[in-house]
Order: sequence, then C-alpha cells, then structure tokens
Amino acid sequence: MSAATLPAVGTIAPDFTLRDQYGQLVSLTSFRGRSAVALVFFPLAFTGTCTGELCELRDNLAMFEAAGVVLLGISVDSTATLREFAERERYEFSLLADFWPHGEVAQRYGAFVPEKGFATRATVLVDAQGVVRASFASSPGEARPLSAYREALDAL
Repeated sequence: MSAATLPAVGTIAPDFTLRDQYGQLVSLTSFRGRSAVALVFFPLAFTGTCTGELCELRDNLAMFEAAGVVLLGISVDSTATLREFAERERYEFSLLADFWPHGEVAQRYGAFVPEKGFATRATVLVDAQGVVRASFASSPGEARPLSAYREALDAL
C-alpha cells in the first residue's frame, strides 16, 4: 500500500461519522475550526503490531496534544471490541468502529485491503480547516515509526 492511494496533501479530507468505543457518534467535521486530527487506520484490535503501535501512540500522546492534534484510531472492529481493547490497553484517545458498512471510511481514504477485509496501517493528518496536511502508510506487518508522526506534525 503506498501513500499515493491516500488522500492527496492539500485536498479536503472526506467527511465521515463513526461510533467510538462508547457508542458516541464522532464526525470529522465536528473538529473543523477547533483542532487538527490524526486519523490512524489499523487492521484489527488485539493483534501484536496494532497493539504495539497504539501503545506507542498512547505513551506519546503529549506530542499530539502539544501540537493541538486529536488522535482517532479507526478499524473495522465493533464498538464492543474497541471498548474492551481501549480499556485493556488504557488508551486515552477515541477508537472508531468502521464496522458497517464494512470498512466504508477506510475505502474512502484508500486504506482498505479488500482481500483481507480490513484497513492497512495508514495515517492521515487533517488540519483544523479539514485539509490533508500529511499521509503515510507502512508495509503489511510493519509498524509505522513514531518519527513519521513527528514529521507529519511538523507539516501543520
């Protein structure tokens, strides 16, 4: 999966509304004029690489907060699965369920892997005006490096 399939830098990010791990609706447009957002697509909760990646983000949440960026994890898991995952790993950011229609948001962002039925590890940084400022993805099975997030935050 290459970053070329993700939304282009400088374009308006596709809007969406998904439920978080508590069942609350979260819309991308609700952040407009308030804060930038890092959309962190990940394949599946409770898997080794995904857990490691999200724990690293949890442990570096201050980096996002200092940049005024809200972190949103997105997977095809159900809200119940994401709630258990977030509670078990003590994630203090929202995990959004792209459960039904299955992977629709990941598809709109070019992050869905149809032959697997889940999203790849892709990140899209959206500024407070809804414009894509950075995007990157890793190869299957590879975690995204924290340095890629730092570079993306510098693009704001």
